[in-house]
Amino acid sequence: MATLQDAQEQRILLRNVAWDTYERLLVEREENSAPRFTYDQGVLEIMSPLLSEHEQYGDDIRFLVRILAEELGIPVKGFGSMTLRREDIQGGLEPDACFYFQNVGRILGKRRLDLQVDPPPDLAVEVDITNPSLDKLSIYARLGVPEVWRYDARRVTIHTLEGDRYTESLDSRVLHGVTADALTILMEESKASESTAWARRVREWALRLGGADGRR
Repeated sequence: MATLQDAQEQRILLRNVAWDTYERLLVEREENSAPRFTYDQGVLEIMSPLLSEHEQYGDDIRFLVRILAEELGIPVKGFGSMTLRREDIQGGLEPDACFYFQNVGRILGKRRLDLQVDPPPDLAVEVDITNPSLDKLSIYARLGVPEVWRYDARRVTIHTLEGDRYTESLDSRVLHGVTADALTILMEESKASESTAWARRVREWALRLGGADGRR
């Protein structure tokens, strides 16, 4: 067992963990938001955020995505930090947020999703203030998540799935016209703004983007 700790997060890494053990831990934790579990072929990472910074960034990005989708006229359904897992790939993890766009019609009305049957989210969001012990992108790739956004408290990076691996991209494919640079600027503005003023700023930016793309 290895324990890694810093000011923001505490991580414990366990090896030779059976899939049944991982699923039992998920059941025992029930609906609590912490700790977070990441499972990759017998290796289990247990992460507990120690400060509100992690959750604040996650809340901001979830709010940001919903405003952008609304103003761009793109149907969206969010599933928060829903556990994404499949036993056949021996992988599972809990994003800070996940959303359906293109596949929203296939999951409406469902309270629980089974990724053996249901499509994976079109977008997953990871707030990584510190470096995770496991390669989460490889798990997302095996799950078939088309796009992942990562935020490290400094910049947002967009990763799009190409075959069986991700390529860092300048812009989003699920929210057309949205760039990593624009997301980074908006997230920086959220730190220095109260929520109402920031929401107004995001809407204004999205309206200009929609107009430039001919959506409005």
